[in-house]
Amino acid sequence: MSEIQKTRVDKWLWSIRIFKTRTLATDACNAGKVKIQSQTVKPSQLIKINDEIHLTIQGEKKIYKVLKIIEKRVGASIAAECYEDLSPPSIHDKKQDSFFYNFEVRDKGVGRPTKKERRAIEQFKDPD
Repeated sequence: MSEIQKTRVDKWLWSIRIFKTRTLATDACNAGKVKIQSQTVKPSQLIKINDEIHLTIQGEKKIYKVLKIIEKRVGASIAAECYEDLSPPSIHDKKQDSFFYNFEVRDKGVGRPTKKERRAIEQFKDPD
C-alpha cells in the first residue's frame, strides 16, 4: 500500500484537527484565510509534504508545515505527528505580561471603545 503524496488542503486541515468540520475548513479557504506560498488557495488546492500553510483563525496568524499527508480524521496525538507548528507566539500565550493581556480586556461598565480607541486596537493587532 503506497502512502498518499497529495491531498486537498481543506481535507488535510480538517483531518489534523485544525478545524472541527470540513465545512469550516472549506469556508476558511473560500474566505481567503488560507495561503500557501503567499497565494490564497481554494479548498481543492493540492498540498504535498514540506508545504507551508499560512492561515488566520480568530484573528491569530498560524503557520503549519506539512510533515505527513492524511485524509481521514485521526486522534490528536497522531494528528500532531503530521504537521509542525511554526506559528509565532500569540498575544494570548503571553498572559503573564499584563500589558498585552489587559490591552484587549475592558473593565465592566466602561462601554464600547471610541473610534480612536478602536483604531489603536486594530493598529496594535495588525501593524501591517
